[in-house]
This record gives sequence, C-alpha cells and structure tokens, in this order.
Amino acid sequence: MTTPPAPRLKVKAQILVGDEIAIGPGKADLLEAVERTGSISAAGRDLGISYRRTRDMIDVLNCHWGGAVVETAKGGPAHGGSVLTRRGREVLDAYRRLDAEMHHAAETHAAALLRLAGRE
Repeated sequence: MTTPPAPRLKVKAQILVGDEIAIGPGKADLLEAVERTGSISAAGRDLGISYRRTRDMIDVLNCHWGGAVVETAKGGPAHGGSVLTRRGREVLDAYRRLDAEMHHAAETHAAALLRLAGRE
C-alpha cells in the first residue's frame, strides 16, 4: 500500500490590477533575477522562462507601479543591461514583506488543519 503524501500548506500572494497580476511570486523572482544578473535575458534563462515571456512580465510590471520597475539599456553584452529602479526595489521589498507575513500567519493558523488532514 502506498503511503499518501503528507498534507502541506500552499499560500500565494498576488496583487491584481484588473485581470493582470501586477506582482506575484513569479514576478518577484524575476525582479530578483534581473537584479542579480543585470540582464532580462539572463534572468529568464536562470528561471527557465523564455525571453518573450520574461519581456512580457517586465512590461506588465512596468505598467502597474506608477513608474518603471526595471530599466533596460540596449547595446549588447558590452553596453546593454537591465537594473531595478528605486521603485522596483520598493515594490520587491514590499511584496517580500507581505509574502513573509502572510506565510507566518497562515502557518500559525493552519497547523490544526494540517494535523486533521494528516489523520486517517
């Protein structure tokens, strides 16, 4: 007999503007990857996302936060690159704080449910 998987909690914060996700876990990860790599294409490669999808995600981010969150300089490997703007850093930091607080609260309150789900 196969042992059933242990119950687990999944919590995901998304900020929606209309039907678009202005920020969620994937876009936050992308912002961190852009900051780390200095490149939209390299960030996409690191995350296993196509360049087109990465570019679309950056466009959505830049559209919904009252200013650009990522700025890109064209010019190839020697002169190009991408950086988080101050607004981008603020959005990312605020999202990560929300996510951490939400996970903490959810884990605290979900413990009883997880125990009940684990019973036969």
